[in-house]
This record gives sequence, structure tokens and C-alpha cells, in this order.
Amino acid sequence: MNKQLVCYRTALGIGLACILQISIPSVYAQQVRDIREVKADLTVPKMVKEKPAAGKRVAQTHPDYAKTDVYHSIYLPTDWEPGKQYPIIFEYAGNGPYRSQYGDECTGKVDDCSMGYGISRGKGFIWVCLPYLNANGRKNVISWWGDAPLHTPDSTVEYAKKIVPWVCKEFGGNPKQALLVGFSRGAIACNRIGLHDDEISQLWCGFIPYSHYDGVFQWQFVGSDPFSAMQRLKRLGNRPQFICHEFTVSPRSLMATRQYLTLAGMTRNMTFMDTGFRNHNDQWLLRPSPAREKLRVWVDDVIKRAGAVR
Repeated sequence: MNKQLVCYRTALGIGLACILQISIPSVYAQQVRDIREVKADLTVPKMVKEKPAAGKRVAQTHPDYAKTDVYHSIYLPTDWEPGKQYPIIFEYAGNGPYRSQYGDECTGKVDDCSMGYGISRGKGFIWVCLPYLNANGRKNVISWWGDAPLHTPDSTVEYAKKIVPWVCKEFGGNPKQALLVGFSRGAIACNRIGLHDDEISQLWCGFIPYSHYDGVFQWQFVGSDPFSAMQRLKRLGNRPQFICHEFTVSPRSLMATRQYLTLAGMTRNMTFMDTGFRNHNDQWLLRPSPAREKLRVWVDDVIKRAGAVR
């Protein structure tokens, strides 16, 4: 095995072991809320099979995939007008079918994403939920990407490369202001897919991985190890990431992610935030919280700087 990889895994293992020995103050643990204790102030529009229009969320397929079962969803903001440019949030969903001990569910479908709407409030941003494709690129998959057991990402990467410039051209997306966000599997996809190669990595001005992070844990796909993940992370450059996670004590926690990146010397332009909830559920963003407000401020700043600099 590569000596660098062995040393890195050893250091990472020691770091995570130290993390898990830290006791979480019981007072803080008692303050962590369930999302159902907070009334939602946003409702995600249902996806429909209609033509895109302001305030509607519709199912759509890139023209090159017209003879397949592949589709993504696109939402045009309530203030959308033809001829104008808008920042875009591209989102990847979590794995499905999933249900937690708290009743949190994820279908794994583009139909049921929530992050982009919660961040944007449904205005000012185009919001696209990207699909994961099977290996031959003929249909969407709800668990990882590609086909088992390797789950190679090539077909998923290729669709993203096509859809980003196409949406910008057809609906007024600003290519300088494209954010990539994701929940759970989608959080891992921010780097595994979004930084897969030099071409796709240049599409994004910032990233919001919520709940999990590429390389922190060995998952069921090829290239899931820390060393491979670090090679991808090098493509990030100076672009920012807002890394958030629900409250949990595990080898996949926010603390574990921070330690992983600290050991690698990669915390520059990284913001770490606890959601304040216990739920593994992207619908926390449909409810008011200090974390959501801080995230929105971060997004506004990133979009402003991207439009001015890139």
C-alpha cells in the first residue's frame, strides 16, 4: 500500500480517536432540538411536468438524454424574468430509501430535495436538483451513483457537465455564480462529483456539503478512501465551503470533518457550522434558525464576490 496513504490513515485514525474521546457537555446535548419543534416558514413547491416558469418547479431532461429516463428538476424564482441573469444553486440529494430513528426520511430522488429552496426562499436564485445516473447513463438512481459494486461516477459527472452550461444559456443562469450543495450522499458528492476532474471542478464558485464529507469515512464506492479524496480536494483551490452537520457523536460528525481537514492543512476558506438540530434531514433549512441565517449571509457574500471577481 502507498506509504503516504498508510501514514495519512494512521494520523487520521489517531485524530478521530481523540475526537471520540471528547465528552459532549450534557447541557449542550439537551439544547439540541428536533426540527418538528420549530414551525416551518417555507414549503417546497411540488415538482410538476410542465414548462418552466417563474415560481414553478418542474421535471426536465437535457436534450441529449431525451430518449432516456433521466431527469432533473428546475425551479425558476418568483422574480425570474427572461433576459436577466441569476445565481444558481445546483443540489444533490441524499441516499434513499432512508428513515432515521427520529422519523426523518429521504427518498433519494430529485423530486424531494429541500436545500436550495430553504437557502434562497424561492427568489433570487435558479434552483436545479441534479440526478445521479446509473453506469450507462439511462436512468436516475436513488442510492449512490453508477452501478454496484464500484459505483463509478462517470455518467453522473457527464450529465452535470452538460446541464450547468445549458441551464445558464436557456434560463439566464450566471456561470460565475453557481453554487453546488448537497445533503448526506449529496454532501459527499460535492467533492466526489463536483471535484471529480479539472473540467467539472471549475463550474462552481462555492460548496455547501450538509451532513457528511468526502474522505472522512470509507463508503461503498470506488475512490472513497482519504487519499483519493484529498487528490480531489486539491482542485478546490481558494473557493469557499460551508460545511454543516446535525448534532451527532460519531466518526462522521462535524468534529471529525474539521479534524480531517485540519490534519490535511485544508481549513482555509472553510466555515464549519452545527445546524442546532439532531435530525439528518435537509428540511431543517425550511425552518428559522441561527444556522440558517448564518448560511444565508455566507451565500450572499460568496455570490457577491463571485460575481465581482471570477
